[in-house]
Amino acid sequence: MVTRKLSDRVLKLLSHFPAVAILGPRQVGKTTLAKMLQEQLQKKSVYLDLERFEDLSKLKEPSLYLENKKDSFIILDEIQKRPALFPELRSLIDRYRIPGRFLILGSASPDLIKQSSETLAGRISYLELTPFHVGETSCDNMQPLWTRGGFPSPFLGNNEELRQEWYHSFITTYIERDLPALGLNTSSIQLRTFINMLSGIQGNILNQQMLSRSLGVSSTTIVRYLDYLENSFLLRRLLPYHINIRKRLVKSPKIYIRDTGILHYLLGLSDDNQLWNSAYLGASWETFVIEQILANRGNRVDTWFYRTQDGTECDLLLTIGNKPVACIETKITSAPKKTKSLTVAIKDLGAEQNFIIIPRCDEPYPLSDQIMVCDIYQFINNYLPIFK
Repeated sequence: MVTRKLSDRVLKLLSHFPAVAILGPRQVGKTTLAKMLQEQLQKKSVYLDLERFEDLSKLKEPSLYLENKKDSFIILDEIQKRPALFPELRSLIDRYRIPGRFLILGSASPDLIKQSSETLAGRISYLELTPFHVGETSCDNMQPLWTRGGFPSPFLGNNEELRQEWYHSFITTYIERDLPALGLNTSSIQLRTFINMLSGIQGNILNQQMLSRSLGVSSTTIVRYLDYLENSFLLRRLLPYHINIRKRLVKSPKIYIRDTGILHYLLGLSDDNQLWNSAYLGASWETFVIEQILANRGNRVDTWFYRTQDGTECDLLLTIGNKPVACIETKITSAPKKTKSLTVAIKDLGAEQNFIIIPRCDEPYPLSDQIMVCDIYQFINNYLPIFK
């Protein structure tokens, strides 16, 4: 078992809010976490999986059923299957408002967030459960976590054939069942082609026109696909920072398949040797670093990338209240050098804490008076807490 850091946060919020929602992709461990919390709370509880016919039948008259369970801790899993429950939950909460009545689990959709934010405002708090991250695993597990990704089954499994079968099943189910259930009704072949195309431009600036031409659909359709992939946690669009900078800046987002295990499967990279000899090595490492930082950042920290038209850039920029606090560059080398691009970016942005993150570093060391070199485990544990 890997202890999920989110569990303490969920328990804290359950002591203040009538409802807490844990959102995240399928197979990320939401149900496992919920059942663990169910045991920890040591109170009467009910678990309802809204994909099971038997549990759905109990909610034919939801108000009556849930009212009779008002003293129980109720877990509603895959609630996007029944968005009509949200008004009922609001009514129940308002009639008997105590903390920790409902724990809601969902594989996130625009409708899920929209329905609950409209009807449960002030009554619910949202959390995202990500795949495993370096804040939850040991330093020795960094390479497997990067190669396999953080979904529990492929990360914890030792059989490579079964791991590849898991990725295949995940992508197939995601395309053929999950996305249509969320409202994206289009050709599964076209969606698979699109996702493969996105893996091929990993870490690059989004070019909607190029994707539109290659797929033979409109730019509006491309944006629609991207919205669904992002809202279901497969994709991340990292936005450019362009506040109060008097330079010509790139204003399109960068595109990332969020989990590196899924990315490597889409790219046909099944082991460390293939990864380290791949043209996508740098993009994969950049993705891994960004996702680890975003999974561990505090609520105060916003994340961007920075790039000017003349090529000055940093891979990840941390800001607090729109003020740059750290420039982060990722490098696949044991002996990184200070580059002109990063030096100019630091000067442009005025960030006082700046880092180059490499795969393995015996101990952090200064590259200059402005730049510290470390690995991702050291950054998460030693430096990121400064900004929380």
